[in-house]
Amino acid sequence: MLTKKQKNLLLFINKKIRSSGISPSYEEMKNSLNLKSKSGIHRLISALEERGFVKRLAHKARALEVVKLPENASANDIFNSFTPSVIKGGLDKDPKTASEISILGSIAAGTPIEAIQQEVDKVSLPEDLQSNGEHYGLKVKGDSMIEAGINDGDTVIVKKTTSVESGQIAVVLIDDQEATLKRIRKKGNTIALEAANKNYGTKIYAANRIKIQGKLVSLYRNFH
Repeated sequence: MLTKKQKNLLLFINKKIRSSGISPSYEEMKNSLNLKSKSGIHRLISALEERGFVKRLAHKARALEVVKLPENASANDIFNSFTPSVIKGGLDKDPKTASEISILGSIAAGTPIEAIQQEVDKVSLPEDLQSNGEHYGLKVKGDSMIEAGINDGDTVIVKKTTSVESGQIAVVLIDDQEATLKRIRKKGNTIALEAANKNYGTKIYAANRIKIQGKLVSLYRNFH
């Protein structure tokens, strides 16, 4: 059983690693808990390490890895939540004002499916994105990203790019054959594709097997 401070520190470390790819500094940890000195952080980290929640990475100063999280942690605690701008109510559009983009098929939020490149429909592009690069839409199949607010049946809006930062949600092509929607983690010459559903594992690939196809920026949600 963790103390409140131990749990809060663990969740802060986890969130920082998921958002930036690196563990927070002792100063950041001290400030997050409103502690007066770093010695308290040392004691908390030692306690978390003894209980098997974190481990120190060899050959890296102050580098930590989160091994596990408290069983009573909520999905919002566990995942560095992507908060998409959801256009609720479906794909209705005003043809006089709408700027349209192509929906290129389906994207797997689960097991990767074959990449689809032909247009199957059109969707309105949110006004705030219309002058910010080239975009396309994809229909989500699967539930591996539900704890990041992305549900089966949603239509995601993707900004075309070949590069994203570690921690961002992106459309990736695996071995030039399969497309999937996952959170990206970069480490050395590898790229991890991370689900936002604790029922799915993280898959790690050599970086040369992965091509970034775009960054998730928004989504449409249909309500039946």
